[in-house]
Amino acid sequence: MGAGDSRAKPPKPKRSPQGISREELEDRVRARREQFAEVNEKIQARTGRNLISAIAIGLGLGLIMLFSLIFLPVVFFIFVGVLVCITSAELVGALGKSGRHVPLIPTVASGAAVAVASFYWGQQGAWLILLAGSVLVFLWRLAELAVPKYRGTAREILRDLAAGFFVQAYVVFLGCISILLVAQPDGQWWVLSFMIVVICVDTGAYATGLNFGKHPMAPRISPKKTWEGLAGAVALALIAGVVLGIFLLHQPWWFGLILGAVITATATFGDLAESLLKRDMGIKDMSTWLPGHGGFLDRLDSMLPSAAAAYVLFVVFH
Repeated sequence: MGAGDSRAKPPKPKRSPQGISREELEDRVRARREQFAEVNEKIQARTGRNLISAIAIGLGLGLIMLFSLIFLPVVFFIFVGVLVCITSAELVGALGKSGRHVPLIPTVASGAAVAVASFYWGQQGAWLILLAGSVLVFLWRLAELAVPKYRGTAREILRDLAAGFFVQAYVVFLGCISILLVAQPDGQWWVLSFMIVVICVDTGAYATGLNFGKHPMAPRISPKKTWEGLAGAVALALIAGVVLGIFLLHQPWWFGLILGAVITATATFGDLAESLLKRDMGIKDMSTWLPGHGGFLDRLDSMLPSAAAAYVLFVVFH
């Protein structure tokens, strides 16, 4: 190039202290992002979950429950009460899509009232308010017959009434048992323990089933669940049960085996029962309120029956 050549040399790409140019760094980040997205898509195709959203939401809910259980049980009561109301409304909406009409206002009001009664008035108060709430839902549905659009055949009305009682028993009653338990002496540690074991059941089944699952456990109800996943759930739950039983609940080691086995059974049953319910209603998820999970009930299906089991274990062994 001659001295009179006015063409400027292109600027050299800026390089990091490690010798990597900015363009190379951006290419590497882009490649990693695409690789991660591809892996996430494969996991979602096999499990039906968006992994990132599922982990983020699960951690968020878990941290709120953990903080409130340890430091402010009254916040836990409020948090669970809100969850009961939201989940009740969610189930009412899902039932509505399948042709079953359950009055929303008395259902949510009953959930809130039972939550308050569970925390302040104990088991007897919770039972009385639950009964009153169920009667309110029953009478409200009958009163709606005065409006032409809410009328139907006798069979349809009976189905609606049965669905109303079902929401009260499934979501309101089971959801508020954890409030009953946390109001007992040392109850917060029992609630924390059963929740951790449920998480271990979920995690063990998810990880083992994802990597080794080949034999479907209940293909007509939940095709993605496998016997290999159940084995992983049992193993992790038993280990967690023993550790929690000894160090958190101050029980003998064999109690941890009981805790792990019982919670594995109830968590698995709750998961399958909710899958069967969704199949009966002809829907994939209860709602789309929680990305990666579907709805609140899709996230709490294992917790609800496990709370009842934990309460029984508390009464027997505490």
